[in-house]
Amino acid sequence: MPRAQSQSEPSKLAIVGYGKMGHMLEQFASEYGFEVAARIDLGERPSLGGIDVAVEFTTPGAVLSNVEWLASAGIPMVVGTTGWSADFERVKDIVAQHDTGLIWSPNFSIGVNIFARIVETAATLMKDESEYGAWAWEMHHATKKDAPSGTLLKLVEEMRSAGFVREISVSSNRAGRVPGTHEIGFDSAADTITLRHTARSREGFARGALRAAQWIRGRKGVYQFTDVLFGGQPCSPAAAPR
Repeated sequence: MPRAQSQSEPSKLAIVGYGKMGHMLEQFASEYGFEVAARIDLGERPSLGGIDVAVEFTTPGAVLSNVEWLASAGIPMVVGTTGWSADFERVKDIVAQHDTGLIWSPNFSIGVNIFARIVETAATLMKDESEYGAWAWEMHHATKKDAPSGTLLKLVEEMRSAGFVREISVSSNRAGRVPGTHEIGFDSAADTITLRHTARSREGFARGALRAAQWIRGRKGVYQFTDVLFGGQPCSPAAAPR
């Protein structure tokens, strides 16, 4: 179970998945009041004694077992991996069973989550303008596993929720080392509206995940990063990750 802690003592952080994102998390952890106490590569199962919170960036197939392992130790967690929606209900059950907390997002960039609100507003304004078609496009580095990205699928979901029922052309590209670009557009014979978010590095994702790690301590249930930024309650089954 998470241990008692004095006000001045840093929180003990476990980084699960010590790849590029893991190294970036470690770089900024101290700014958010964390001491990195464990760096855990895929498949490792070290002791979790003394850990206050964990941040998980691994692969879709590893999420369920990682959640089971961390929850069984009573550790609240941040899950930044995407592509595990098939296991969402099981993850919710595990978190509830062990009375701990989990926060997930297809993208922990603060800018991307604000961008999603802008896209939602644009879709609301455009839903009755039948002369406009719409597209959703993203591009990421060549090593990204899922396509389209979970973020793009979430943006399309936001458009649908806003009442935009016409066709949305969805496409993806994978090349080089692009951290992430997401674009939503509306086009008519008269004009084009383009909304775009471009990540310059992984720094924004790391900082958002660390902010989420601060927030999830002491909370129970499954949350989304939007709850950190805009307020909210534990998510419903309809809010499953992509």
